Amino acid sequence: MLQAPIVADRMVGVHAPIALAVVIPTRNEAGNVVSLLASLDAVLDGIVWEAIFVDDDSQDGTARLIREIGRTNLRVRVLQRVGRQGLASAVIEGMLATSAPVLAVIDADHQHDETLLPRLYAAVAEDGHDLAVGSRHAAGGGLGDWSSERRAASGLATALAHRLLATPLSDPMSGYFVIARGAFEEALPRLSGIGFKILLDIVASAPRPLRVVELPYVFRNRTVGESKLDLMVATEYLTLLLEKTVGRLVPVRLILFLMVGGLGLGVHLGVLGLVLATGLAAFVVAQGLAVGAAMTFNYALNNVFTYRDRRRRGWAFVTGLLSFYAVCLVGAAANVGVGSLIYEADQSWWLSGVAGAVIGSVWNFAASSVVTWRK
Repeated sequence: MLQAPIVADRMVGVHAPIALAVVIPTRNEAGNVVSLLASLDAVLDGIVWEAIFVDDDSQDGTARLIREIGRTNLRVRVLQRVGRQGLASAVIEGMLATSAPVLAVIDADHQHDETLLPRLYAAVAEDGHDLAVGSRHAAGGGLGDWSSERRAASGLATALAHRLLATPLSDPMSGYFVIARGAFEEALPRLSGIGFKILLDIVASAPRPLRVVELPYVFRNRTVGESKLDLMVATEYLTLLLEKTVGRLVPVRLILFLMVGGLGLGVHLGVLGLVLATGLAAFVVAQGLAVGAAMTFNYALNNVFTYRDRRRRGWAFVTGLLSFYAVCLVGAAANVGVGSLIYEADQSWWLSGVAGAVIGSVWNFAASSVVTWRK
């Protein structure tokens, strides 16, 4: 039996209304949960608070541990999500699961300095700010023991946020902040919930300029567990930027789908040229092989990037590939049919080709969204 290390014997007015909800997204953080709760219990003494862990179906027993702690510690709850993941969407769900008027976000891995949390809370609850951000770039803050490559990547991401979204924050990449519920709810209808940068999402989605204060802290090194930083973090960040710049005009998924299609065209031409150059087959056979290779490539890449939140695995990957083939064959027929009709009426080969390609691509996107990667 797991033992709950923090018992609800120090509740500050057990019947008093909750003042602060601390939302903590987790994935495989069982080694950090107990020590984080002990730290929060120490620094938030005198504040009526609760901890809402949002766990993306960890395989190391994180949710089970939190649930066991919550049996005796009334401050602690866990939302366990199965079949979906993402820090931004986890934070949104955690904030919606509480009635607290002030909402905090902190990582479970101790990289955020929890001793700053009371000051962030006071800036919102007492000083009237909409948003208080723990900043690594404000005077007195720092990135800690980061490599030069990680510093450069963070600097580039920050520069893109400043240039494309005109964010007023010195550290828009921060994942450590406190926000008033009213400000969060104002931004909620426009939130994308994409990727890891929920702070940037909120600021870019707010219908009015927020009253913001930034307080410095030094980023710590992780001591337990593994970092979640990978190529997908960067991809989802770029997706968020697209969503907040052109996403209101053109669906971001469509943009990603077309970008993958452009890469697939390169695969098509590469396979076609290779087969013809080596004399392995006649043009008709080579074209068929190239089409199959391009469709398979497009499916695999879209499955990882465009539809990551609906990603198909195992046997579902195979059945999804077959349905994608079927969708694309219909799209190819639509491409040829529409192109032929326009050519017969206009005699413009390039207009016919473009129109057919557009119709085929839009069909492939719409149909695969419903059939292959349905929710």
